Amino acid sequence: MASRKILYVCQEITPYLPQTELSSLSRQLVQAMQERGNEIRTFMPRYGCINERRNQLHEVIRLSGMNLIIDDNDHQLIIKVASIPSARIQIYFIDNEDFFSRKAVMVDADGEEFADNDERAIFFARGVLETVKKLNWSPTVVHCMGWMSAIVPIYLKKVFADDPLFRDVKIVISLADDRFERPLNEGLRVKIENEGVKDENLAILDEPSYENFYRYVIDYADGVVVTSEKADPQLVEYARSKGKHMLEYQSVEDAELFDNYNRFYDEL
Repeated sequence: MASRKILYVCQEITPYLPQTELSSLSRQLVQAMQERGNEIRTFMPRYGCINERRNQLHEVIRLSGMNLIIDDNDHQLIIKVASIPSARIQIYFIDNEDFFSRKAVMVDADGEEFADNDERAIFFARGVLETVKKLNWSPTVVHCMGWMSAIVPIYLKKVFADDPLFRDVKIVISLADDRFERPLNEGLRVKIENEGVKDENLAILDEPSYENFYRYVIDYADGVVVTSEKADPQLVEYARSKGKHMLEYQSVEDAELFDNYNRFYDEL
């Protein structure tokens, strides 16, 4: 099999965040695909709870400084990078004072989901794709892991579709145990439309629940991976009903798991 260029857009990765099913799988998958000869770029948000000194993050000046407009407000894009020496993996971090300086990931001290999580996801998606353009790097597969990354497929299909770097890319999304209980901001549809997305199917986001958000995103995916036994069963069935190329759930203990991922990408 020829090597691929795989862009991983991850909501969380250990060791930068505490170990969860999703953060652990993201870490293992990136390393496994690199070891199988694929060229990898990996992105995640630079949440404020990440210790920059301990993890040796540093800003990449040549990639930073762009302003992204979200809902008529300017937000500066800062790119930082760090390495996991034991795995020879480099991680790019999307940072911004407004969205990612708070010492938390998705919820506040009372366990309430942040009201601007929708804008944080939009900024993260835009930041990743604009940075990939600056790198002049053309992925063959983009794999989105975690709902914070799930706006990326919308951009690829509706905003960057004619960009030579992304024209032939295959999009994969993971269905994980990452459910948000509070619907996203009711203005999400308008914010996405203001990003240049023209799509009559956006009406489903008038009620931006977790289910509606993912149903919309699944429609733009070429492949769907079930990464958790606790993934929403209705969304798994929806992906099947849409005829999406599926990689069903397998335990990380399965010796063939990452070989199956490699074949899955090859079959897209």
